[in-house]
Amino acid sequence: MKIFEEVKDAKTIGISGHIRPDGDCVGSVMGLYLYLKKVCPEAQVQAMIEKPADIFSCIRGVEEISSDFKPVAEVFDVYIALDAEKSRLGEAEKFFDSAKKKINIDHHISNASGCGDVNYVVPTASSTSELIYDVIEDKSRIDEDIAKALYIGIIHDTGVFQYSNTSPKTLKTAAELISYGFDFPEIIDKTFYEKTYIQNQILGRALLESILFMDGRCIVSMIDKKTMAFYNAVPHDLDGIVSQLRSTKGVECAIFMYQTGNMEYKVSLRSNGVVNVSEVAAFFGGGGHVKAAGVTMQGTFYDIVNNLSAQIEKQLKKTEGN
Repeated sequence: MKIFEEVKDAKTIGISGHIRPDGDCVGSVMGLYLYLKKVCPEAQVQAMIEKPADIFSCIRGVEEISSDFKPVAEVFDVYIALDAEKSRLGEAEKFFDSAKKKINIDHHISNASGCGDVNYVVPTASSTSELIYDVIEDKSRIDEDIAKALYIGIIHDTGVFQYSNTSPKTLKTAAELISYGFDFPEIIDKTFYEKTYIQNQILGRALLESILFMDGRCIVSMIDKKTMAFYNAVPHDLDGIVSQLRSTKGVECAIFMYQTGNMEYKVSLRSNGVVNVSEVAAFFGGGGHVKAAGVTMQGTFYDIVNNLSAQIEKQLKKTEGN
């Protein structure tokens, strides 16, 4: 895909990512937004996602994101869905559906066929931010701000290059991005590693109350609404907890969930690859990657753990059978 060729005649261009935007979502949306604003100066380009976490305020233009989802046009000439298929766009889904031309750029295996008129979906890619770098045909138009946004997206979806989705191509892309001169060690520290006091407290609570099961091969922890209120925490404050659970010695699959409503939980799953958590999540209507996936589920904490356990056990048996 050559992104400028796809949008060059458009007067209105919308860009959205998934609900509860993470680093790759924010980085890819902002990287593409800044690029299209540059190469399509006559067009109205609008980025629409839920308000990003404060750690992403270092990205230029992030304050221009329309988090109230008020569109600049009734029908967009082009609407671009990033890092998700359309059902995860939240309030932006209706703008994608009504657009004259729909483009989908993603790296989730659960969205392998794409949901647009034009699709660029590469499940083996580290991140959607890496794919945005690929589709920018004129690299001379990339500047420090665009490069920084895309770099942030890549480091967040690769765990600063420690996850197995990091390829030689990923590292080459990252090397080219840091050549634009931003302070990449500070970016890694401030957006990935640094935590607030509240975040550290709630992480400690989640670890303290975690439960090992399946002979220590799985671990689960949960934060309910009462605990969230006690710490005055928001969903962004829970980022990274499931990965920390996954780092427990002997654990092959980690589950972290937090309560979003009455008998409703947002569930995050992480695996070392023995369990395909994308298939586990897809069984309940979610999706993601082989080693990282998510889903929203209804029921009590114990009902959800039991239901997930049945699917995880099938995955373990399948792997052991091979």
